[in-house]
Amino acid sequence: MSPDDEASRPGRFMGVLAGLDHPLATGFLVTIGVLGALLLGSALATISTILVYIVLAIFLAVALDPIVRLLERRGVRRGVGIAIVFCGFALLMAAFLIFVLPPVIAQVVELVEALPEAIAALPESDWFARLTPEAQAAMLAGLAQLSDWIASPSTIALLGGGVLAVGAGIVGGISAGFIVVALTLYFLASLAATKQAMYALTPARGRARAEELTERITASVGSSLIGSVILSSINAGVVFALHLVIGLPFPALMAVVAFVITLIPLFGSVIFWVLATTVAFFTSPLQALIFGIAYLIYIQLESYVVSPRVMNRAISIPPALVLIGALVGGTLMGILGVLLALPVMASILLIIREVVIPRQDQKT
Repeated sequence: MSPDDEASRPGRFMGVLAGLDHPLATGFLVTIGVLGALLLGSALATISTILVYIVLAIFLAVALDPIVRLLERRGVRRGVGIAIVFCGFALLMAAFLIFVLPPVIAQVVELVEALPEAIAALPESDWFARLTPEAQAAMLAGLAQLSDWIASPSTIALLGGGVLAVGAGIVGGISAGFIVVALTLYFLASLAATKQAMYALTPARGRARAEELTERITASVGSSLIGSVILSSINAGVVFALHLVIGLPFPALMAVVAFVITLIPLFGSVIFWVLATTVAFFTSPLQALIFGIAYLIYIQLESYVVSPRVMNRAISIPPALVLIGALVGGTLMGILGVLLALPVMASILLIIREVVIPRQDQKT
C-alpha cells in the first residue's frame, strides 16, 4: 500500500464518524441517491426502444463501413459510396417485397389451410398402417388432443389476437425500420469523425494503441455481421433448392424461415434442421428423411468449408461462449440480442486478449 493510501485512511475514517454523528442528514442523502437511481432506471426503461434502435444502427453502420471503404479505395468519394451502398440495399429490399414476400404470404395461407387436412389424413397413410397398435393408439390420442385444441374457442381467440399482434408488429416494424435506416445513414456518414473524436479523448501516449484496437474491433464486428448475413443467405438458397428438388411444399416460406433462424450463431442451422424435418414429416416421412440427411450434409459443409472462408476475418469464439452470449443477449434484447451476441463476444474477447492479458503478464 502506498503512503498516500495510508495517509488518506484517517480522513476516510473521520468522514464515516461525521456521517454517524448526523444520521438524519446522512439518511436523507442516501434516500436522495436511491431515488435518483430509481428515476434513472425508469428513464432508461422508458427509452429502451430508442436505445435498441441506436445500438442496431451503430452495428449496421459498422457492418456497412467495410463496403464503403472498399469503394473509397477504388476512387469513390465516401458520400457517393454511402449512397451506392444504400441504393443497393434499397434494391434488395424492393426485390424482396416484389419477388419473395408475395409467395411467402401465399404459402403461409396455404400452410394454415392444409394443416388440418394433413392432420386428418395421417391415420390413412401407409406409414401409419405399419406402426404397432400401441403406437397408433398413442398417435391418434395426440392427434385428437391437437384437433380439440385447434377447434377450441380460446385457441381461435388466441390466434385472432395473434394475427392482430402480427399486424401491429408489421406496422411498428416498418416505422422502426425507417428510424433505424435514418440513424444508420447518419452514423455511417459520421463514423470516421466519431472515431477520431474518440481517439482525441484518449491520452496521447496510448492513442495509437487505442486507434489500432478500435479499428480491429470494428473490422471484426463488420466481418461477423456481414458473414452471418452471407451464411444465412446461402442457407436459405440451399433450403429453397432442396425443397424444389425433393418436392416438398412451401419452398419460399421455409427459405425465409431458414434465413431468419440461421442468423442465430452456431446453433441456428441445427434448430432449423429439426424444425424443417418435422414440418416435412407431415408431407412424407421418406421426403423428410431425404431432406434431413441432405441438410445435415450441408451443415457439415457449412461448418468446415463455407463458414471458415466467409468468416475468415472474424475472431474465433469458443462455442460455449457463443451459447452463453446468445442466451444472455436473448434474455436482455430478444432476437436482436441473439443476433448481436456474436460481434459483441468477439469485441470482448479481442479487448481481453489485447489489453487485459498483456497488462496481467506485466505484473510480477
